[in-house]
Amino acid sequence: MTEHSFAASGKPTSYSRVTLSRIMTAVDVNLYGTVHGGVLMKFVDDVAGAAAARHSGGTAVTAAIDEIVFSEPVRVGDLVHAHAQVNWAGQTSMEVGVKVVAERWDSAEDEPVRVATAYLVFVGVDVGGAPRPVRPVLPGAPEDERRFREAEIRRAHRLARRRAIQAHREG
Repeated sequence: MTEHSFAASGKPTSYSRVTLSRIMTAVDVNLYGTVHGGVLMKFVDDVAGAAAARHSGGTAVTAAIDEIVFSEPVRVGDLVHAHAQVNWAGQTSMEVGVKVVAERWDSAEDEPVRVATAYLVFVGVDVGGAPRPVRPVLPGAPEDERRFREAEIRRAHRLARRRAIQAHREG
């Protein structure tokens, strides 16, 4: 199979879904007694990288963290789950959405609490580190269609911001 036919084959959104889970410990804590944002950022990057690699069928590297929002603190003992999927793919890049939820150690019967969301951009790369084609995303469920369309909006904003900054620097 050539790279072109591989990239053209496409995969459903569900193919890229990955969940990583871990219990937060005392080594993850910041000065305020909650889990350090950097610990969660690495966790987000790890799960997003796994989803991007699964979707692209090979190595994918983080190109940008488009957005990360921390909505609730995470505490020591919480069981944290990071759920990721590729929302959109272009020629060589992919947007990965991540939702992070926590099961509180002291109220395990309650519903998990959403603690963070993030959008990251990954690029598929070959063994030499050069960008390589990635397969398209084939959204299935209505929720996947919505995420695909919203990813296109975020991409348009990223490109417009890049053009505006470049124009400012040249002006």
